[in-house]
Amino acid sequence: MRLGVLDVGSNTVHLLVVDAHPGACPLPAHSHKADLRLAQLLDADGEIGADGTDLLISVVRGALQAAEDKGVEELLPFATSAVRDARNADDVLARVREETGVKLQVLTGAEEARLTFLAARRWFGWSAGKLLVIDIGGGSLEVAFGIDEEPDAAVSLPLGAGRLTTARLPGDPPVPDDVRALRRHVRAEIARTVGEFSRLGPPDRVVATSKTFKQLARIAGAARSAEGPYVPRELKRQSLEGWVSRLSGMTTAERAGLPGVSEGRAGQLVAGALVAEAAMDLFGVECLEICPWALREGVILRRLDHMGPA
Repeated sequence: MRLGVLDVGSNTVHLLVVDAHPGACPLPAHSHKADLRLAQLLDADGEIGADGTDLLISVVRGALQAAEDKGVEELLPFATSAVRDARNADDVLARVREETGVKLQVLTGAEEARLTFLAARRWFGWSAGKLLVIDIGGGSLEVAFGIDEEPDAAVSLPLGAGRLTTARLPGDPPVPDDVRALRRHVRAEIARTVGEFSRLGPPDRVVATSKTFKQLARIAGAARSAEGPYVPRELKRQSLEGWVSRLSGMTTAERAGLPGVSEGRAGQLVAGALVAEAAMDLFGVECLEICPWALREGVILRRLDHMGPA
């Protein structure tokens, strides 16, 4: 069947369409994306206001039309941290369902981590051994570790690049004191989780997913996305450390001029770099590999696992 995954994330609403059958590789047949910045639409009370909900409904309708145009037979709609953390999440979900017919499944942070881990495991295969997978989203950071398809340890922390930028880095460029304060906060949060992973022993391979890591790897010299998903890409901690201070001294417009950095993500790249640097340092990672697959592919793979034979 032609399967669609509708991902309502903290930064974007992304429809990914694949031609699915058991054992298939979930390479996209079509991709439809809208920048929503849902995490930034939360008001002072932590709620998604009426205007934000109206915008979400409009974007979901657009994705539904795109899914219909591309012949999608089954849609898997889900939402992540921006909706999950909103105080009025139930009301927002009810309105979306009432006005669009779409019932968004809200994933927990642990589910995000497990599904992203599954995608990385399938991409790199069993020969990768024990995997440590790190993902930086707009609203949260996920870390997972294990040797099977189900991780032995998985955590989700409220350290997404968009969330941290909105809450803690208001300047453009950010004020140095704010950057230092955020660096301390991020490291303290991650450090609390390190023991849970270190008791499991060292990983054989460390991989990272998400747009944040892809952009950081690109500005550090990795291959362009146009060269395709099968080109190996890596990010070294030494290179990243050199870029953190440079990025924090740039304006959003200047960051958007860097190779591989999109205008929509440039504003949150400093926070993303601080989280990436802290995670690599505290987990003792000198170099990691970039995985092209992440949460959406994990959702697709899990659905394919439950499909019967043709």
